[in-house]
Amino acid sequence: MWQLLTAACWMLLLGSICGSKKRTTTNPEANMNISQIISYWGYPHEEYDVATKDGYILGLYRIPHGRGCPPQTASKPVVYLQHGLVASASNWICNLPNNSLAFILADTGYDVWLGNSRGNTWSRKHLKLSPKSSEYWAFSLDEMSKYDLPATINFILEKTGQEQLYYVGHSQGTTIAFIAFSTNPELAKRIKTFFALAPVVTVKYTKSPMKKLTTLSRQVVKVLFGDKMFYPHTLFNQYIATKVCNQKLFHRICSNFLFTLCGFDAKNLNMSRLDVYLSQNPAGTSVQTMLHWAQAVNSGQLQAFDWGNPDENLMHFHQLIPPLYNVTKMEIPTAMWSGGQDVVADPKDVENLLPKIANLIYYKLIPHYNHVDFYLGQDAPQEIYQDLVRLIEQWKQN
Repeated sequence: MWQLLTAACWMLLLGSICGSKKRTTTNPEANMNISQIISYWGYPHEEYDVATKDGYILGLYRIPHGRGCPPQTASKPVVYLQHGLVASASNWICNLPNNSLAFILADTGYDVWLGNSRGNTWSRKHLKLSPKSSEYWAFSLDEMSKYDLPATINFILEKTGQEQLYYVGHSQGTTIAFIAFSTNPELAKRIKTFFALAPVVTVKYTKSPMKKLTTLSRQVVKVLFGDKMFYPHTLFNQYIATKVCNQKLFHRICSNFLFTLCGFDAKNLNMSRLDVYLSQNPAGTSVQTMLHWAQAVNSGQLQAFDWGNPDENLMHFHQLIPPLYNVTKMEIPTAMWSGGQDVVADPKDVENLLPKIANLIYYKLIPHYNHVDFYLGQDAPQEIYQDLVRLIEQWKQN
């Protein structure tokens, strides 16, 4: 794939040398950060840094009300959106306003907050550690669940004066929620309803290319990828996004590259916005997080990260083997949407998850959906968002 994109760059360069006059259009948002994108579409925004108990600083964004709506003194329901693996808060705003969940919720009358997991583009700071150090990247799902979500959720509720919020997660955003809400009862009490898009608890049947990591030893993975950052956004990504992927000729190549780990449906994707998608993604995570996912594929279970030897595990968990996470302990009202063509959250894994949800209030299988349709699909407002808003309205009365 990299070879194809490099070839595309050479084609562009030769075209300019030979005097090609064909013009291309780059979406303005392809050169913007999250706050700028929100502002570009006429929405108010606020930006915060949230410090976790272990010193990571997370970028948090707020859209307090809809476009053209005057600020209200009365408190509004709070909705928090949490992205998936190697992604960021930009997932929720990278489509047009009538197709982006964050903007739709703000226009409907909610106080919308967008979170970022540690180590991604917008959460790469620490009170003491440098991102250049291996120690900074020694985290995975465990730390995101134990530290990131409590810090973020508690910050939001303190800032808004609310007692509870509505949680929307996609993919890994559901995984860390299942872990946090089943192991932290006090945090669970602060969630009014949990909306899980493409829920992932086990990945026993996943068909994602990330499954190939399971065939490699940890030593080999670290030789290939190091022990720090995995799949970060680079200047080359940005160049490809704004100089290559804005051209129709390269749409297929760019989409195959961008959605390597999860697949996509070209018919349900706004190809004219590929430059925006690629300018924001991938956003990176730790190699240790990928090792944690490889462990989950091999075991078929949702379990804490195995540090590789009993002494390390004993230090982290006070037991020789990493503990299993029991999602049946989570009692939050939960609504779920899954896709019939999802190569990451495979239908068989979702089917096994359903009976474990203690308080399942709604479930919908969307046969033609793959993993990214839940936040990028052109028909997502009709397939998901309308029902999500309806459910929020119902639970507001409870």
